[in-house]
Amino acid sequence: MAEAIAVGARHLGLTGSNPSVGCVIVRDDGAGPRLIAEAVTAPGGRPHAETQALAQAGEAARGATAYVTLEPCSHHGHTPPCADALIRAGIARVVVSVVDPDPRVSGRGIAMLREAGIAVETGVLEATGERALKAYLTRKRLGRPHVTLKLALSRDGMIGAHTLPPGRGQVAITGPDSRTYVQHLRARSDAILVGIGTAVADDPDLTVRLPGLEDRSPVRIVLDANLRLSPDSRLARTAARVPVIVVAGVLSADGGDRDVHARQARADALSALGVEVLEWDPRRLDLLLPALASRGLSSLLVEGGARTAASFLDAGMVDRLLLFTGSPTIGADGIASPVKPGLVPAPFVHTSGEAFGPDHLDIYERTA
Repeated sequence: MAEAIAVGARHLGLTGSNPSVGCVIVRDDGAGPRLIAEAVTAPGGRPHAETQALAQAGEAARGATAYVTLEPCSHHGHTPPCADALIRAGIARVVVSVVDPDPRVSGRGIAMLREAGIAVETGVLEATGERALKAYLTRKRLGRPHVTLKLALSRDGMIGAHTLPPGRGQVAITGPDSRTYVQHLRARSDAILVGIGTAVADDPDLTVRLPGLEDRSPVRIVLDANLRLSPDSRLARTAARVPVIVVAGVLSADGGDRDVHARQARADALSALGVEVLEWDPRRLDLLLPALASRGLSSLLVEGGARTAASFLDAGMVDRLLLFTGSPTIGADGIASPVKPGLVPAPFVHTSGEAFGPDHLDIYERTA
């Protein structure tokens, strides 16, 4: 099962609304168990891991054991049920880590297998499987994406400076090792979100730039109540290649208001570049996040800035906190972080820490 979980992690952020499931098939012909196939849900969500592993195993699947990180599906969607495929292949035993909370599946896939005479064991390495599938499970159980809030803090607890040098963005707080880690984090996320302040000050790409992973950039989202994002921004100019959603609030109002006409013209210019302008109150995270989940977005990485971070924390919409502390000191001109290592609200517990060169990462998980 540990191998199946590791295999399933390979396509995190690539499988659309479907979870990235791992499946390994093992048989024991008397000389000890041997792995004969392994697969992960394909990019886009299909084919599923089980059907790919069965295709690899061929006739050797008959009488073998399949280890699957998530309960095999039992309903007809774009593909036939994986439970049926396991039955037809003659699998003798199925070991499941996590039961699928999707009401179309929950328990039904296991029941189908058992009714066909297949031995089924559940809950194997369940805590590890739950962590690996936490984004999908959050979307199914809570109706919203799993939210990771990432903040980079200076040594004196600031996330940026109020006054920026002409033509330059925010001061670099963390070093290259931390930034590489964040690039991998982006590659495993369905979407990344910033506030308009960060989008204007930094003019970021918010893409994955690691060699070989450029095609794994997440959907980019900007909270922009007054529609300030420029059509000349990097986000807008690359929207045709990597999707951009601007949450802009309701654009329509008094037809004689010149500001409204200007906003509509800006919305039209952004739309022409491929930006989706979403008329939604960006302050209503309790409504926005379910709307994102309905698009199949299971994991959301929130990268800044201070006001956006505070709004997610205040709304109780953060599941995991990543706090990077760098070596620079910003001083009195700094923008204070809403949270600091050791000063994190009670729903969160410190689960791990790690050094990245001179930087230090503290990870906190929400417990309630």
